[in-house]
Amino acid sequence: MSKLDVCKKSSLQQFRNCRLLRDHDVVTDDLWVRDGKILNPEKVFFDERVCADVQIDCQGALICPGFIDLQINGAFGVDFSRLPSDGASDVQRVSHGLLSHGVTSYCPTIVTSPPEDYAQLLPQTKKCAGSRLGAGILGVHLEGPFINVEKKGAHRAEHIVSPSKGVDSIVEMYGGSLDDVAIITLAPELPGALEVIPSLTQQGIVVSLGHCMANLQQGELAVKAGASFITHLFNAMLPFHHRDPHIVGLLASSAVPAERGIHYGMIADGIHTHPAALRIAYRTHKAGIVLVTDAVPAMGLPQGLHTFGGQKVEISNKGAYIAGTSTLCGSVATMVESVQFFYKATECSIVEALESATLHPAQVLGITHNKGTLEYGSDADFLMLDHDNLDLLATFIAGERVWEGKGE
Repeated sequence: MSKLDVCKKSSLQQFRNCRLLRDHDVVTDDLWVRDGKILNPEKVFFDERVCADVQIDCQGALICPGFIDLQINGAFGVDFSRLPSDGASDVQRVSHGLLSHGVTSYCPTIVTSPPEDYAQLLPQTKKCAGSRLGAGILGVHLEGPFINVEKKGAHRAEHIVSPSKGVDSIVEMYGGSLDDVAIITLAPELPGALEVIPSLTQQGIVVSLGHCMANLQQGELAVKAGASFITHLFNAMLPFHHRDPHIVGLLASSAVPAERGIHYGMIADGIHTHPAALRIAYRTHKAGIVLVTDAVPAMGLPQGLHTFGGQKVEISNKGAYIAGTSTLCGSVATMVESVQFFYKATECSIVEALESATLHPAQVLGITHNKGTLEYGSDADFLMLDHDNLDLLATFIAGERVWEGKGE
């Protein structure tokens, strides 16, 4: 593929000689883009009777929607839970760096913190559209502090609390406005948790179950109350047991409303989840799997000692651990690497692998009318991939090339 010219946003672009991920299939077709949106070519032909201003020969590349990461704690040395008071440039650094890994939209994730930290951090991670400057922010993922201390993982125990005051606990912890919050992870067995779930979902916030000791019945009650996501399945929760499968059992629970279903995050880095466990989850409920990186600030940096959430973190053999322990604290995998690992480990189809990082996360947030697909009218956020090994060739946001591999 030759170097792509940066086209004006208003120009009519035709991407030719490509394969598209569309309608749960890979089809041979052209992709038409104008004003940052994907167009129906029939309307262009028959209503406007115009030709493309620019034609791009994709030379057989696979085009899929841009990746959406619902859980990323930081990257390139930036910690979303430890931003300085003037941290806008740090957030921008992550947004820009993610373009080279195919991420066009994401949820900055803030781990368990004290109230004064949320007051400083949330205003710096506001929702914004993607551009040539970086991936768009879909809203913050607040992972805590309403979690179970017995499954705290790398979260600091001194800041973990229960939402025992119900909705008042939410307001006291995060402040009065949750306009820029997309997801909140909580433990459903905690006092007050079942009360706050409906309140959050009514505000358009996705409630995710995680870092918990909940049994299956408690998980089912949470889903009936409005919870619809599970934070990094298998990690920081009770393991599957044949007499009580705990939260993992939600993947096959008859109590989960069929019209809603349940989605679940998976860290497919080869460290957090054994390939056999990936296959079990995939074969049990493939329509719900959502690949997340759970990346820490050391993602994109060399091995060695780093910091995350105020703790020392050691990066060794592609794993991130609390220094001096064997406790995992997020990953250093990129989304491209996660998709490739999941594809090989589960032997799923290319469609299923890619939809786990595009369509499914968009479904979680209820934004499939704009993101996660190549349907007509959707935002023209997409990737060019090598069809054989899913290597990233180029990243586009609103139809504009914002990153391209060297020599491609």
